Amino acid sequence: MTEPQARHLRPRVLATRLAGALSAALLMATAPAALAEQGKANGRDALRVCQDPNNLPFSNDKEQGFENRIAELFGKHLGVPVTYFNYPQRFVFIRNTLRYKLPGEDYPCDVIMGLPVGFDQVAVTKPYYRSTYAMIFPAGKGLDEVKSVEDFLALGPERLSKLKIGLYDKSPVSKWMDRHNLVDQGVPYQTINVAMDHYVGDIIDKDLVSGKIDVAMVWGPVAGYYAKQIQPPMHVVPMKSEPGIQFDFAFGMGIRRGEPEWQQQIETFLDTHQAEIQEILKSYHVPLVDEEQRIVSK
Repeated sequence: MTEPQARHLRPRVLATRLAGALSAALLMATAPAALAEQGKANGRDALRVCQDPNNLPFSNDKEQGFENRIAELFGKHLGVPVTYFNYPQRFVFIRNTLRYKLPGEDYPCDVIMGLPVGFDQVAVTKPYYRSTYAMIFPAGKGLDEVKSVEDFLALGPERLSKLKIGLYDKSPVSKWMDRHNLVDQGVPYQTINVAMDHYVGDIIDKDLVSGKIDVAMVWGPVAGYYAKQIQPPMHVVPMKSEPGIQFDFAFGMGIRRGEPEWQQQIETFLDTHQAEIQEILKSYHVPLVDEEQRIVSK
C-alpha cells in the first residue's frame, strides 16, 4: 500500500491495522520470554548443555561443577529439565558438540556454559563473570608473606631461583615468566593432555601437594577451587595483566551463530539472576575481578 492510498483509509481501519502491527512487533520482542513461560529452551523442552564430563570445578558427569549449578538455576528459570551431552574438551570439543549435526537429526546440545568473550568459533553471550590467572602455593613452605605478584617478584633472584614453578604451556604465564627472568624455574605441562584420566587440577592436587613443584600458575577458578580441597588450604594470589600480557578474561555462554532469540533468552536469565550466579561462583572460590582488575572476590 502506497502512502497516497493510506490517506483514503478510514481512521478506524488505519488504527486497527496500526494496532495489529504493534501487536506483532510486541510478540516478536517478547518471544523469548513467552517461550520461557511455556517451558521452552531455544524452542525445546529441555536445557541441553554441552559439557566436559571430567572438568571440575567447571563441570563433570556427576553435575558437581559451578557450571552445573548455574545450568540448574537456568533450567528452573525456563521451567525445563537440564540434560547434558558429555564430550572431553581436549578432543575438538566445539565441532563434536555444539556444531555436531547429522542429516535428519537434531543437534545434541544447545549451549556451552562457559566460554571467553571473543571466542571466534561460536557466538558468545554477554559475560557473567570475569576472572584471572592466579598463583597457588602451600602454606608453611616459606611463601606465606606473598600476598601479591609484586611480593612474589620482590623475593629476589636468589630465592626465586630455588623455586620450581608449574605452568601450562601456551598460557599467558609463559610470556610472563620470560619477561621476569623465570624461564629456568618453569616446569611446563601440556595444555592438551590426551590421557583419559587427565583433569585441569591434577597439577595442583598431585604435583603441588607432593612437592614436585613449589608454585603453580593456572587459571584462577582452577586455583581457587583446588586450593580449598586441600588441608590446610593453599594460598591463592590473583595475577594482574601487564602491558602485552593479558591474565584476566570475561566469560559468557557459547551458542551457535544465527540464534538471536536463544541468545536473548540466555541474556535475560543472566540479567535477572546475576546475584545468584555470583553466589555460586563465590561458593567455588572463583577469583572474581572487575574490568579494572580490582579483586571482587577470591
